Amino acid sequence: MSNLSASSKDTKPPAIMSAPDSAPSRIAQLQETISQPVLASFFAGGVAGAVSRTVVSPLERLKILFQVQSLGRTEYKMSIGKALAKMWREEGWRGFMAGNGTNCIRIVPYSAIQFGAFNFYKRFFEDTPGSPLGAYQRLICGGFAGITSVTFTYPLDIVRTRLSIQSASFQGLAHDKKLPGMWGLLASMYKNEGGFFALYRGIIPTIAGVAPYVGLNFMVYETMRNYFTAQGQRDPGVLGKLGAGAVSGAVAQTFTYPFDVLRRRFQINTMSGMGYQYKSIWDAITIIVGQEGLRGLYKGIAPNLLKVAPSMASSWLSFELTRDFLLALHKEEEEI
Repeated sequence: MSNLSASSKDTKPPAIMSAPDSAPSRIAQLQETISQPVLASFFAGGVAGAVSRTVVSPLERLKILFQVQSLGRTEYKMSIGKALAKMWREEGWRGFMAGNGTNCIRIVPYSAIQFGAFNFYKRFFEDTPGSPLGAYQRLICGGFAGITSVTFTYPLDIVRTRLSIQSASFQGLAHDKKLPGMWGLLASMYKNEGGFFALYRGIIPTIAGVAPYVGLNFMVYETMRNYFTAQGQRDPGVLGKLGAGAVSGAVAQTFTYPFDVLRRRFQINTMSGMGYQYKSIWDAITIIVGQEGLRGLYKGIAPNLLKVAPSMASSWLSFELTRDFLLALHKEEEEI
């Protein structure tokens, strides 16, 4: 009896080991996280931005070069084809892609925040979760999303503009052998042009243009998306999504383009060699219209409209494909 008791006392119950988290469970948690509607839209927006800007980089840069030409500058006063040929002849492939690296670094968070913010704001207007919004509700949510995204990423936008211009053959621009990169230019502007506020020069006309632009973009896209959806179908096909994106971008850009010209002019307002010294938005409008006519507010719109169709079409298509893929992860996880 004593031996039995002793042996029973000496015998220790087996330790209960807690099973470590398995790789499948961690993957499932990750799928669950990124398949949430706001996060899925955030990541899909980043992909959409990078794809769309790279596709149209040469036309994007040419638009900026046209926009910043004031009275008396004729370096790029030519057709789009000749201007692109000049860019290629003088700078090669790097000229086509000048500023695109910074633009992608800017546009990925910009586009991600914009799409994510839209899905965040629309919750305040939905009657029930997931219910469709009306046209004016999409306009308002899109406007707020545009303001949010541009506020967070504006310093990268102003640097992208400077990088697009600094190697161009504008008379009066000093062309050093080694041009500063993104971080060097940011540091130089902060040090020499007024500190933190120098990185937000031109933000007011930018917001004034971005809010209605993004709002119109979301509103028109959803409207055209429904138009291109075949009867009995829930979503349009690839060509329908491309068409809806092209139309929405063209409409939004045409209505808000003068704000984009003002934005670029203010971004280089203190750039040595460009000759701009606008004191206010009204001062800039008065000078531009007085010296260059109403057409001055639409400089660069031709290459812009040429780029906006493939840009917005590829942006919306990339966004929807990526978002649907991420949202589907949640359904797969539930099935498992």
